Amino acid sequence: MTTGLLRPSRRTLLSGLAAGASALALPRFVQAQSSAPIKLGFQLHRTGIGAAYGRWYERTAQAALKKLNDEGGINGRPVEILFEDDGTDPRRGAEVVEKLTSQAGCDVIFGPLFSHVVIGSAPRAGELKVPYLVCSEGFHVASGMLNRWSLQPGISDVRAQASSMAPWIANTLGKKVTMVFPDYAFGHDHRDYFTPAIEAAGGEVIKHIAIPPTETSFTRYLPQIPRDTEVLYHVMVGPAVLTFVKELGEFYGSGARPEIFGFIDSLEAVDIASPGLEFLEGTHFWEGMCRTKQEGESEAETAYRAAVGVDDNGASVSDARDVSTYAHMFSCWETLFVIKEGMEAAGYQGPDDRQKFVEAIEAMTAFSAGATHPQGDKVFNGKTHQVFTPQFVSKVEGGKLLRVHTTTLEDGMYEDAVDYTTMSF
Repeated sequence: MTTGLLRPSRRTLLSGLAAGASALALPRFVQAQSSAPIKLGFQLHRTGIGAAYGRWYERTAQAALKKLNDEGGINGRPVEILFEDDGTDPRRGAEVVEKLTSQAGCDVIFGPLFSHVVIGSAPRAGELKVPYLVCSEGFHVASGMLNRWSLQPGISDVRAQASSMAPWIANTLGKKVTMVFPDYAFGHDHRDYFTPAIEAAGGEVIKHIAIPPTETSFTRYLPQIPRDTEVLYHVMVGPAVLTFVKELGEFYGSGARPEIFGFIDSLEAVDIASPGLEFLEGTHFWEGMCRTKQEGESEAETAYRAAVGVDDNGASVSDARDVSTYAHMFSCWETLFVIKEGMEAAGYQGPDDRQKFVEAIEAMTAFSAGATHPQGDKVFNGKTHQVFTPQFVSKVEGGKLLRVHTTTLEDGMYEDAVDYTTMSF
């Protein structure tokens, strides 16, 4: 997909981060010219296969909104978030974009996670010329398949995640890998970018097993795993993830099994200590943010954990059975504060300033870890509209996820496939 376009050098990006820069110095309004609330639309997976994420995405966005308004809002104006359910459905997603923009009068839309929904919704955002900030992970933004109105400044994409994991897997767990993934855009990104990355690290994928994301039982797929598999790489999503993991345990039983490396997507909103998951002891997971409170957790993350109502084990403080989607939901918090920074940099007053808002975000180069970016230091590539973040490998020990490896920002970087800044609005 590389077009030959150049991007800022890694040294340039990282030096910008070291300097703590969050955006180029642009004029800022000191006083609000209007007292009317800024309306932000949130495209929410309240129902459908993304409902577990939607529940926690809404809670996280509400917590971030409270912090933002307690600290003065944006450009001296209060901020409202209007949540609208898209059913985790791409067609409905486009309708939600239309409703939030044309009927509700939202200034910006953000929040969707599932790749097929983003891909189905972004074209409508482009037609309506409304900024569309996704909290997804697919390579769809950075690949150039969307449009200039679509950005992903709050979470890294699958290409960066898979690429940064591959060397650690090859060097630590094994080199012959079987991949199990959902048969749609998100899973295809894992297939397309982990496969060459593990080859570059001296390994190989010996089998790809694609499973429909609405599947409710997996027993007919598991026998396809080759006997000489050294590492089973799994990344499943949806309401049947617990079934998948339990059936995987039943398939291997107490006998020999390969090393198992999963993306926590397979167990988001699921208690690692649940009955039937004992076989996960000693297996590894990617996490975008560590669910279990780790030794030496930063003050910023501790404050964030409290604000979103999550305990040290990653569950709701009011119900230990209600496990969060901690590895992903930080993207809602961080994206809201990127919106604040972008609007203030652009002197945003209303829809006529939407283009200036996008240009202000494109000018950003880095986000420093802290209260508004608790996941960690990040660099932002304004050409590709994509942020790069640290990634974490955790090991299941005693029914808890304990971090054993942290990648560098450079581990996940790749050559640009697009330069959105050359595209018209």
